[in-house]
Order: sequence, then C-alpha cells, then structure tokens
Amino acid sequence: MHVRNYGVPLVTGTVAKQVREIVIIIFSAFLVASGLRLFLIPHQLLSGGVAGVASVAGYLTNPKFISLIYFAINLPILIWGFIVVGKKYICLSMLSVLATTWFLNIIPVVQLTKDPILASIFGGVIIAGGVGFSLRAGGSSGGFDILGSIITRKHDIPMGSVLFVMDGLVILSLGFFKSWDSALYAMLCIFVKSRVVDMIHIRHVKLTCFIVTKERDRMLESLTRLPHGVTVVNTEGGYSHEGNAMLMTVTTRYELATLRKTILETDPKSFVNVLQTVEIVGRFRRMV
Repeated sequence: MHVRNYGVPLVTGTVAKQVREIVIIIFSAFLVASGLRLFLIPHQLLSGGVAGVASVAGYLTNPKFISLIYFAINLPILIWGFIVVGKKYICLSMLSVLATTWFLNIIPVVQLTKDPILASIFGGVIIAGGVGFSLRAGGSSGGFDILGSIITRKHDIPMGSVLFVMDGLVILSLGFFKSWDSALYAMLCIFVKSRVVDMIHIRHVKLTCFIVTKERDRMLESLTRLPHGVTVVNTEGGYSHEGNAMLMTVTTRYELATLRKTILETDPKSFVNVLQTVEIVGRFRRMV
C-alpha cells in the first residue's frame, strides 16, 4: 500500500508563514520608527500611544532617551498582555517593540519637511502603516495596540477608533506640558493614523454571506471547517421551482477571501450574496 507523507509540506508551510510574519513585523517596526524620526520628532509632535508618552517625556528631558522610555513603558504592558491575550500575539508584539527600539536608535533625526502640517499627515500615514501591518500579521506595535486588541476582541469597535480615544489623552498632556499648537498638530496626525489603521486592520468589519447551492452536504462540510457557524435553510427556486439549500454564515472582511475560495472550490455554480452586517447579538467567534 502506498502512503503519502504530508508532514514535510505542512512543516515547510508553517515555517514559511512564521518567517513571513516576522519579516512583516520587522518592516512594520521600521515604518513606525521612520515616521517618528523623520517626521514627528524633528517638529516635537506626537503619534499617540506609548510612543507618544515616551516622546512627551523625551521632549521634557532629552530626546535621545525616547527609545529607552518607549521600551520601559512597553515592558509591563507586554507582560500583562502575555497573561491575558496569548503567547503568539505577545511574542510578535515583543519582537515589534524590540525592533522599533533598535530602529529608533539607528535612524537619524532628519527634518524632511519644514511644514508641521505635512509632517503630521505623512508621519501619521507611515506610522499607521506600521501599526496596521503588524496587526494584520498577528502581532502589534505594542503599548496601546495591545489594549485596543483586547477591547476589539470583546466588542465590535474599530481598532482605529479605540486608539483615537486613548491617544487623545496623550495629546492633552502635550498641550498642558508644552504647547497647544503642537497638541493640535499631533491631533491631526492621530486622526490620520486612526483612519489608515481602520483601512488596513479590517477584522472588526462583519459580513453576512448567503450561499445558494445544490451541493448542500459538500458545502456544509467545507464551511464547518472554518471558524464560524453555519445555518441551513431549505429553499426553492422562484423560476425553476427546483429545491436548493441556502447556507448563511457571518464572517469578517479579513476572512472573506478564505471563505470565497472555499465556496468556489466546493461548488463553482453556487450563488453567493455578501452583505455588510451592522450588529451581531449572540455568540460569534472574534479574532484577536
């Protein structure tokens, strides 16, 4: 009897995925550090979050200590997150914090633009890219991202909106301790950052999928391998009067590509209608 060995491809695929996640996390850390060193720090602006708290402390003491303060504040948050959230998520977040701290030390402070408004906008976009991609990879940039991930996992609240509220508190401190002009510029940066993060981090967006198929059993078997539940409704075609099955499932926009692939592989002739869901009441498995 001939037995195929699927162990090696599975391990290879897992290793490749882990390497890809690590590369994304390091690149995201580079984006965060670049946004700070090239746009915000030269104008003494903030990006919000722990980086913002570290920046305020650095502006009041010495900017060269920002990276060390950033790491010191993140450390207890990472330890707490390790207990509450999960090992993989926090390990990737720790890698992000370490890489960001390192990049903050090696990237020189260069004022690419003299306009603080442009610095706020482009700094916010670049930092948001780093935050969003790290979240997509299964980690975070540390600090407030961990707190935001805990909140969005339990409630259907956009990550960017959560960060916007927490970052606002940091902005108030900059206004009190330094100047309100700098605080308003920083608010612009944080607003841009929150919107870009919501564009990249889309796990909070829920979608309801209605799948009409004649391959009821095969489709049901395929969909039950995915994380979310399935409801089956027996239907009849209004034109053909033939019996069909309609399967309903709720997923996230982040997982839609996987669901679409599963449906087409199971029954290419199926009819699928995807609607955005406003609210979910009851049991639903949320992604971190």
